[in-house]
Parts: sequence; structure tokens; C-alpha cells
Amino acid sequence: MLRKVIEVKDCSKTFEGDGIPVTRAFPVNNMRENDPFLLFDHFGPIHYEPGGATGVPAHPHCGFEAITYLLDGEVEHKDSWGGQATIETGDIQWMTTGSGLIHSELVTEKFKKSGGIMQGLQIWVNLPKKNKKVKPWYQHIKKNEIPTLKENDQTEIKVLVGQVKDTKSSVQTYSPVSIFDVQFSKVGEINLNILKDQIVMVYVIDGELHFDDLNKTAIKGQMIYFDQSADEIKINSISNKGSYLVLAGQPLKESIARYGPFVTNTDDEIKQAMLDYQNNKMGTL
Repeated sequence: MLRKVIEVKDCSKTFEGDGIPVTRAFPVNNMRENDPFLLFDHFGPIHYEPGGATGVPAHPHCGFEAITYLLDGEVEHKDSWGGQATIETGDIQWMTTGSGLIHSELVTEKFKKSGGIMQGLQIWVNLPKKNKKVKPWYQHIKKNEIPTLKENDQTEIKVLVGQVKDTKSSVQTYSPVSIFDVQFSKVGEINLNILKDQIVMVYVIDGELHFDDLNKTAIKGQMIYFDQSADEIKINSISNKGSYLVLAGQPLKESIARYGPFVTNTDDEIKQAMLDYQNNKMGTL
């Protein structure tokens, strides 16, 4: 049996950092609406003239994990726990903020000098209460290291996080989540297995999807939400070329408190996180 589509939703539009446009799927009403996922941003695409790009300067985080999937551009990650890497087009980074860190994501000197297109996805995943205070750590997976499963002559699945059949990502996570980029080179469809206790969403990076149960088409920049009635979803691409991000995760069903870049379980813990930051317990850059 296949899961049914509940809704196809438009995302909100905003701006972040140095004026980069952001398509934000959530949060909308509260941080638990897509538990264990907390935030989903598609930043860009934006074209920078030479010398025009800067990136995101140093800022703190705690209490969650974040993945950045860079679709275009080049940025340099640095954090207060020693993590450092140059993220290039097609790379992913997974950052466990845990007890707290400070990090920056500035464009490389090479990109700043040349200019070009900047675009990517950033997703926050909540940490279970028992892991909120783990030591921060950082994982960087180069484009050519991302495991890819070729389903047929028109479809391949980039396994960013989790596992599809025997193809498994090397990214280690505290929350049970899966994130796949399903890419079509022509019109086609595939079914994907999803654990029944997990929520699942699909974001249209590029292309169009059609859903017979709603007789509706989802276009670029929309998020599709499924029910939990079965253990499979169908992805039916009606575009000659398409890229669709699948997010699946098991809800933690825990209380959430958030203030800006800090995510905890209680308001008192938020206050403590702010004190930790002010007292340099999250380190310095």
C-alpha cells in the first residue's frame, strides 16, 4: 500500500544573512509540527557579482543537528570546536551542535573574487533530550563520497542521510532520520519504502510531481506532506528533469523550547544556554 498525500503547501519567502532569498517550508506555527525536523530552508538561488558575496558570520547554536546541502557555490565552515572544511557544490555537512558551539559559513576567497550562483538547503533536526548536551562535532561529505543508488535508466537516489536498500550514508545521527535527493533525467516514477512510524515529506528542488489521489501537481519550491497509513510513497515526476528531496524521521514527542539559534526542552534551559554563550562556554572563533 502507498501513503496518501495530505497536502501540497507553498513555502514562505524571506531573506537572511547578506540579503540571500530564502524559501522556508517550516516552522510555520510551532517547532513540533514536523517533529523531529525543526526547520527547512532553501536559500538562493542568487547571483553574486565579483566581490559581492559574504556569507554568514560567526553565531552560536545548541541543542540540534543541522545539514547543509550545497547545490551551487562554495563556502568555508569554521567552528569553535575545531571543525573546518570547504563546502563545494554538491557537498553536504552535518553539524551536531549539542551543548553549544559558535560557527561561521563565509564564502571562500575564490568564490568572493569570481562571483557566481549561491544556492542550497539547510535543515535542522532536533536532538533527543538525552543527547542535548553531547559534545559538538562536525561531518563533511564530499560530492563524490555521497552514496548513490541507480534505480533505473532515468532515476538515481543520492543517499545524503540514512539508507535506501543496501546503499547507506556514512553520516552518523542521533535522531533516526533519512534524507534523499531523488533525481530524474526524464519522466518516470519510483516507490520508496518508509518506516511506518516515521513522518515523511518531499520538497521539490526542481521539476514537477503529480499525485493522483489529490489530482494535483507540485511545483518547484513546494513541500508535499504524506500521511502515515502505509510503508511506501510514490514519486511520480512529470518533468524531463527533476530533483526531489525526501525527508523521513521518527517523531521524538518531546517538549521544545527555542530562542533564536538555541533549541532546548525548557525555558530554563534556554536561559542557561544564553548564559553559557555569554560566558564563552561554547568556545570562540
